[in-house]
Amino acid sequence: MSDKDIDELSGVETTGHEWDGIKELNNPLPRWWLWTFYGCIVVALVTSLVYPAWPIVAGGTPGLLHSSTRGELNKDLAAAKTAQSANLDKIAATPVAQIAADPELSKFASAGGASFFKVYCTQCHGTGAEGGVGYPNLNDDEWLWGGSIDQIYTTILHGARDPNDKDTHFNMMPNFGTDKLLTYQQIDSVAAYVASLSGIQGGANTPDGAKIFVDNCASCHGADGKGKAERGAPDLTDQIWLYRGSLAAIIAQITHPQQGTMPSWGPRLGDTTVKELAVYVHGLGGGK
Repeated sequence: MSDKDIDELSGVETTGHEWDGIKELNNPLPRWWLWTFYGCIVVALVTSLVYPAWPIVAGGTPGLLHSSTRGELNKDLAAAKTAQSANLDKIAATPVAQIAADPELSKFASAGGASFFKVYCTQCHGTGAEGGVGYPNLNDDEWLWGGSIDQIYTTILHGARDPNDKDTHFNMMPNFGTDKLLTYQQIDSVAAYVASLSGIQGGANTPDGAKIFVDNCASCHGADGKGKAERGAPDLTDQIWLYRGSLAAIIAQITHPQQGTMPSWGPRLGDTTVKELAVYVHGLGGGK
């Protein structure tokens, strides 16, 4: 007589376990599943012997193949640097304007410039190069020191008002108010005239304001107020303002102007990187 407990409904042997009258059937796993499971164990053991796996005091077991993902990465990086070196050498030996005219080289330089821009330039000009108060927008068509590829390259290379670079862009707007070059009434008149050039609320094109402008401002900004790139003097007739476009802001700038600075990046980054940055910035849409 068998001592096996057979379930009456299914006819399957039970495990002998019972919970509240419910018995567990003893249905074994399929053989294909068991063999797959055992095979996975074997593969795992073999893999741990072939590849680095087991930790030891000085790192880990190197594996029979001495393979390393870190080693593969270093090989890939070395190969990438080797592949890039030809283009980087070409950029170093090519004038920046010719780089911009070469589609393949320009594409390579712009990609590198975009990476450098994120590291060195976004803190002032923003991630989208849109700038901010006191920091120029690099996407528009207005450039303080010129927007050609060569001019952008020179600006990045030598900066603006950098005391450490003898070739830096330099200009100084006089402190018309704090140095008492103009009276406050004259400042109000010329500020209203400047505001009228771009249609700012509160502007007034008066003969007195126009004369003060010609006598004190036209040498840099031009008689028409459109600015001069060679002097770093902005166009006063458009809607683009470095220090806000309001009558109050214009009065403040004439009274005691803010003088922004930009570091010379040539000594820090090298000529090749500066060229890559110039190509990238020129290609943002505002370059001339």
